[in-house]
Amino acid sequence: MSVRQLRARRRAAAARLGDVQQVLAGTLTGQSRRCGRAGCRCADGEPHGPYAYFTPRPAGRGRARYVPAALAAVVGRNQQRGGGGEAVLAEISAINAELLARRELR
Repeated sequence: MSVRQLRARRRAAAARLGDVQQVLAGTLTGQSRRCGRAGCRCADGEPHGPYAYFTPRPAGRGRARYVPAALAAVVGRNQQRGGGGEAVLAEISAINAELLARRELR
């Protein structure tokens, strides 16, 4: 590939990242809970929920944080953006390494 083609491919890959300000890297899960009150339906086996929880990935074994129902869809979209970003960044890095080898990195 020519230098021009490599740079065009790098621009296209960067455009696929979208709005990086909205990226959430981690896991969104649903969990059911028991409240512990005697006589509640959850005491007989039917727990409350499921409730959404987000665990950030960069922190490793981070603490799961409750996500209000009104924000669960937004968190889900932003979390999906984070998953595809790693592959795009790896592609950009490979292109930059090739440009560096050709002494054309700018």
